[in-house]
Amino acid sequence: MHFKNQHHGRTIVATAVAVLGTAILSGCGGTSVEPELNTLPLGVSDLGAKAYRATAIGAAGTAAGQDLLTAGLGKSGLVNTAAATLTAFVDPVKPTADELRRNAIQSNYRGLVDNTVNGGFGVLYGPNIDLAGKSTLGEGLVPGLEYVGVLDDGSGRKRVTMAVQIPDSFDVNAPCIVVGPSSGSRGVYGAIGSAGDWGLKRGCAVALTDAGKGMGLYDPTDDTVNRIDGTRATRTIAGTLSHFAANLTDAARAAFNSAFPNRVALKHAHSQVNPEKDWGNDTLAAVSYALYALNQQYAPAASGGAGKTIRFTPANTLVIAGSVSNGGAAVLRAAEQDTAGLIDGIVAGEPSAQPASTAGYGVQFAGAPVAAYGRSLMDYFTIANLYQPCAALASSAALTEVSVFNYLGLTAQTATATNRCAQLKLKGLIAGETTAAQSEDALSKLRAAGWSAESDTMHNAHYALGNAVIISMMYTNAYGRFSVADNVCGMSAAAVTAGAPSAMAVNAKAASYATGNGTVNGTPATVIYNDSVGGAKAWNLGVSPSSGVADFSLDAALCQRALFTGVDTVSGVVLGVVTTPTKAQSDAVRAGVAEVLLNGNLRGKPAVMLAGRSDALLPVNNSERAYTAYNRLVEGASTKLSYIEVANAQHFDSFNAFTGFDTRFVPLHTYFVQAMNAMYANLRSGTALPPSQVVRTTVRGGSPGAAPAITAVNVPAFSATPNSADLIGFTGTSLSVPK
Repeated sequence: MHFKNQHHGRTIVATAVAVLGTAILSGCGGTSVEPELNTLPLGVSDLGAKAYRATAIGAAGTAAGQDLLTAGLGKSGLVNTAAATLTAFVDPVKPTADELRRNAIQSNYRGLVDNTVNGGFGVLYGPNIDLAGKSTLGEGLVPGLEYVGVLDDGSGRKRVTMAVQIPDSFDVNAPCIVVGPSSGSRGVYGAIGSAGDWGLKRGCAVALTDAGKGMGLYDPTDDTVNRIDGTRATRTIAGTLSHFAANLTDAARAAFNSAFPNRVALKHAHSQVNPEKDWGNDTLAAVSYALYALNQQYAPAASGGAGKTIRFTPANTLVIAGSVSNGGAAVLRAAEQDTAGLIDGIVAGEPSAQPASTAGYGVQFAGAPVAAYGRSLMDYFTIANLYQPCAALASSAALTEVSVFNYLGLTAQTATATNRCAQLKLKGLIAGETTAAQSEDALSKLRAAGWSAESDTMHNAHYALGNAVIISMMYTNAYGRFSVADNVCGMSAAAVTAGAPSAMAVNAKAASYATGNGTVNGTPATVIYNDSVGGAKAWNLGVSPSSGVADFSLDAALCQRALFTGVDTVSGVVLGVVTTPTKAQSDAVRAGVAEVLLNGNLRGKPAVMLAGRSDALLPVNNSERAYTAYNRLVEGASTKLSYIEVANAQHFDSFNAFTGFDTRFVPLHTYFVQAMNAMYANLRSGTALPPSQVVRTTVRGGSPGAAPAITAVNVPAFSATPNSADLIGFTGTSLSVPK
């Protein structure tokens, strides 16, 4: 019988009632005490369990042909090939729930890693690679059971999907759970390639959750939604299984459709509940649901057929919370909110770690204070949204590989980026008489806001893909709890034909649960600038009323920046009742931002936090470096947080498959696996976590598009005793990161 050790940070409490589920005798009277019954966590509905026991690569996407990790596709179905498309549906107009699950796992796994062989897939990581880094697992299929549950607060607007995967290899005598909240705005399988992959290989139950985000696509034209299982129905037919529907009356919906035809709403942006504030508690709820599922599966039955007893508890079941990006932020928040001691340790990869304060600590790089640190996500993304298109034209930020420019559309967008520079200059936001000078000044604005030189060459990719536009649009709506009908800053979401909003294709809508990642990234909807001169256009084609030229919808970017600052971005005048945006809108956004900031107290839990030094999406000075310093201020020298910064790594490993990125960057995912291994060894055996350090990787180099195959030499392991030149430490109250 397995019990946790004291060093796991919680008192051991495991009675015969909790562990064995049998009656005990109490006191001298010998009174029989019935064992505690296994019950669902508050607000959770259990939608049941399904077996996925594939032993060979499945066909047709049925449950019988699937597994827990790869949906029956195996390594061969996930690797990047010349025809690396999602598996076809039998009926594209009406895919089945099993088909949607299969494709959701396929797209989410691929979305988190570089799935090319030369980039490391199937060689250093992937379903076939065991936790020791060896290719021993064949196609990597993991048979087992999957429980699906929904957390509902009763409002009809907050539904959190959870999937608890119990592999056949689960060891009831050494129970463990890995909880993986989704990255980005992804759905319930958003951490399948990170937490799911590691946990299932370890033989742990894996508790996946969308943490209140997910691919909730609502179409007000026909009032249809994605159900929890991804299939589509009207809001009425879906009922409580609706993933998300906008909070609109029929009259309001009709008016909106008339004024803004073909628009759609997405859950993360338009649910009006600011889901980020609950990411931590939603992650903790997934742990509780996982314990429920394990007890349903393995605990003894209660007498009289009253249900199952309780065998697995927080005291005797090891729990690691591990995920990346927004999932990494969720595990940090979960640790901070874990008053019940559900979680033993955390691994946060490249998290959006927003400290609640920048007072009392600092950040140094190469012995000098950095320009800025600890800014909130809404602060630095609205800055990026303004300056990144222009800054990408700076000579020091150039990514010159021709095929990369063509792939991302950068060549075609250079004229528009030049317009953005000119308009920023006319509005007094940058200086310089030439585009070259203006772009360098725009880049200096980003540096002053916390970006570092290591991320310079990533700005062009991020603006070309519209990442700052997407985040600024979605998060201003989410933080301000705005309705889709509010069209804040003239922005909405829609499918696009020839640059204009259009009705979404039936097949695209039907597949949205599997193909989309919960953002307005073009699949299946794009950010629309309603106020563009000449009519609504996709953001990258928007012509601002204030300029009369195509400038990537600059007026909307100015408006979104004002929502965060509370003042007009050009004039500096304080917002009022009739300004655009209004003071009330700005107050709502800033209140929402305040709700999501982290308090820095990990409650003494062991933690590993990872960052790629070249991350241009979530700059390390504002995120991981700042949070590490803030945590030290809050928890003191007793903190158990280890911070690992990886050189030559950036936020999106999937970018590394592209020409130009292949030569410059290494996969950060390999270090997530190392961190999870280190955390497990610490919790099971007391092995010390690696000290905070910089890991010096070696890029693949070679010719763009033909970089040599990566090997383990490119991505060395953490060091238990790093060189002094690689140690991350403190100089007084400032985090000190070596060059």
